[in-house]
Amino acid sequence: QVQLVESGGGLVQAGGSLRLSCVVSGIIRLNAMGWYRQAPGKQRELVATITGGGTTDYTDSVKGRFTISRDNVKNTVYLQMNSLKPEDTADYYCNVVAGSRPLASWGQGTQVTVSS
Repeated sequence: QVQLVESGGGLVQAGGSLRLSCVVSGIIRLNAMGWYRQAPGKQRELVATITGGGTTDYTDSVKGRFTISRDNVKNTVYLQMNSLKPEDTADYYCNVVAGSRPLASWGQGTQVTVSS
């Protein structure tokens, strides 16, 4: 069974940076992965994906500010978040994806709070 453990969240001022990590276990090969976020009172949204070959994609609101990357040896996916804005405040989750569809059970997520 795939397990996802996110970390790296915290409280940061607007304009600051955070690096989120997601350790994936229970999977032989790290396939396409995605980072999602869920703000209070809102639906969970997909913000970034990375394929097994390293191709990345981002939702428009984070393009140029967020970078998704992966370390296949460590079975870890990262989300570097720069120039953070208050509207980036949310719980962030990773998952194995097929297109935009999450395939595994959700982890506990990591909370990101951006103060203005």
